[in-house]
Amino acid sequence: MSSVSTAERPSISVIIPTLDEAHSLGATLRAVTRLNHGGRVEVIVVDGGSADATREIARGHGAHVILSARGRGAQMHAGATVARAADALWFLHADTIPPPDATRLILDALRRDSKIVGGNFAISFDGTRFAARFLTWLYPQLRKLGLCYGDSAIFVRASVYREVGGFKPFPVFEDLDLVRRLRKRGALVHLRARVVTSSRRFEGRSFAFTFARWSFLQMLYWLGVSPHTLSRLYAPVRRGGARAR
Repeated sequence: MSSVSTAERPSISVIIPTLDEAHSLGATLRAVTRLNHGGRVEVIVVDGGSADATREIARGHGAHVILSARGRGAQMHAGATVARAADALWFLHADTIPPPDATRLILDALRRDSKIVGGNFAISFDGTRFAARFLTWLYPQLRKLGLCYGDSAIFVRASVYREVGGFKPFPVFEDLDLVRRLRKRGALVHLRARVVTSSRRFEGRSFAFTFARWSFLQMLYWLGVSPHTLSRLYAPVRRGGARAR
């Protein structure tokens, strides 16, 4: 962590893991840039070895770009280790658009109650296909079961992230693992403002099959099967030129 005083550090570090995200990253960074007022937000793009223009796009939007071993958990943790935020680390997927008041909402939530260690946002999946409409309905139902996923833009109090050890370098379900450990440390808040994310992982193929596989892998995870073992069953699911992570 930098020795720069707290007053000079950004309030929030936005950490975005990427791998061949040239087709979607620009829109996300434009939305994030509109949140950056008075130096309160720094943007860190952690690239896992893109073969397209992802890194150039990130630098063109003023993001701090670093390289990391491939894997969303490893990449997000690499970003967290260089983040300078005084208050919060915010993990945003490269195909996710945040609401315009997201940073204010995050800071208000963390400053309102010291028992809150982090949280996430409501989520809508883009598009009009059945997959997008179904997932937009499903996520609130899953939240009632205590499930919180990375595509809902998880944020964590910076000090607590370090205390719990941060993201593990799991190939899958790194988000569920972090949330489980955070809940042992304090409360998570759910913000009603919505992020909008892509439903591409469930499109272009049989939705029923993809969703069933996704559900089956999660069941195995909760039964104690290692994420490293599960990753061998996790076929590439992202479309539009991006490789799965």
